[in-house]
Amino acid sequence: MAEPAKRIANYKDLYNIPENMIGEIIDGELIATPRPSPEHSHVESSLGYRIGPPYHIGEGGGPGGWIILFEPEIKFSEQNLLVSDFAGWKKERFPGWPRENWFSLAPDWICEILSPTTARHDRIEKMDVYARHEVKYLWLIDPRDKTLEVFRLMSSQWVKWGGFAANDKVRTEPFPEVEIELGTLWT
Repeated sequence: MAEPAKRIANYKDLYNIPENMIGEIIDGELIATPRPSPEHSHVESSLGYRIGPPYHIGEGGGPGGWIILFEPEIKFSEQNLLVSDFAGWKKERFPGWPRENWFSLAPDWICEILSPTTARHDRIEKMDVYARHEVKYLWLIDPRDKTLEVFRLMSSQWVKWGGFAANDKVRTEPFPEVEIELGTLWT
């Protein structure tokens, strides 16, 4: 017996998930995951303090020229509305502030902070969506393993640009002008 066709989720479905969850639509499927843990939030805030001032504002030796946002909704297509931990657009590509709750232009850079409940989606389904929609750079940060993986999109495929751990000092794409001491993300 044939299985019934799966219903494709839409934006209105996000209003029906519990308030303590983050809702996304990945390849037409509604995915609800818990809000980030305190550890995750700490890493996210710490990274934001290091990247935001030099790239978003142009302080601390950085060149500015970016719009960097925490947890924006990005509607890549009708079947893919994702919430990354960070997204950054070069200012000349920034689409402006949308009337809707989401952005419809793929960012230049995305960062996902992995957690046990999101790692599979972040590493598999979401990375595929990001590649299909030509996000140029992707960072994956694992707070438990204390690692940063940097990927660059080349010929529609993710190429691992670098891997860093623990207390490494990092200057990497797309933010090479400022050094990030990874140990400051974990403490």
